[in-house]
Amino acid sequence: MIDEVVDSLKQEMAGTLESLQRDLARVRTGRASPALLDGVMVDYYGTDTPLNKLGGVSAPEPRLLVVQPFDQGVLGDIDKAICKADLGLSPVNDGKILRVPIPELTEERRLEFVKQVKREGENHRVSARSHRRDANDMLKQLNSDKDISDDDLRKGQAQVQEITNKAIEEIDAVVTAKEEDVMAV
Repeated sequence: MIDEVVDSLKQEMAGTLESLQRDLARVRTGRASPALLDGVMVDYYGTDTPLNKLGGVSAPEPRLLVVQPFDQGVLGDIDKAICKADLGLSPVNDGKILRVPIPELTEERRLEFVKQVKREGENHRVSARSHRRDANDMLKQLNSDKDISDDDLRKGQAQVQEITNKAIEEIDAVVTAKEEDVMAV
């Protein structure tokens, strides 16, 4: 029974780490990355649709994103959606594709992005601690139901803490790497 709780916790921690990496991929670093436009929703015939479902996004140059829509009629809507997404990007529409130049980041803007990265990291650390609390509650419930002994409870809690510490270390490593990436000129 302890193994089930531990396995469940490992899966939840892995999900938390994947979520952090996805969220941090959207933070600008001064280089073009198609992940910058992942959160952009386009009003497509009255329905909010993710940009990546309406066209291909590529980064042919370090400071340029290119959006090639599958349907040329939606080009203007994609243009508006990118502007409205508050990413600080200004697409250039040539009638067939959108070119999205990535401007150089100022020192002030870089510091804002570092704060955003730290905030995301803290949110995911809180999530990891929440998963730890849930796992410990399950172990305590198993103990109160007499399904596991007090010794098994302590061993299980030690495993839960070890998994949590490892997950938080991984979160910190990802956040630190992203901070360095943002601050690199």
